[in-house]
Amino acid sequence: MSLIQKLYDAQEEKDLEKYNEVVSEDYYWVKHSTGEHIPRDELSKWLLSEGGPKTESFRIIYENNEIGVAHFFVSFDDGSRQAVLAVYIIKDGKIIRSETGATNVVS
Repeated sequence: MSLIQKLYDAQEEKDLEKYNEVVSEDYYWVKHSTGEHIPRDELSKWLLSEGGPKTESFRIIYENNEIGVAHFFVSFDDGSRQAVLAVYIIKDGKIIRSETGATNVVS
């Protein structure tokens, strides 16, 4: 199974142990809307929480042992929805960084 699929499954199952198996301790997410670098532990608290975003129509576009690219939709508790393109940087079998670009979707 692909590393990106394992990440997605861990998020869907809200399984922190499985999440940490694929995400490096040094991992950070680059949030393009603000330029912030969000560390693994902070991101996992949000993603794996009951109020975290809900992912739909997840698909892996490309993956090798250095990079992964995925597209999906996320919806939030406030009713907003976004289309997301995510790039995952992989090193030594773990995800070390991800960057996302998101576009608001109007229903």
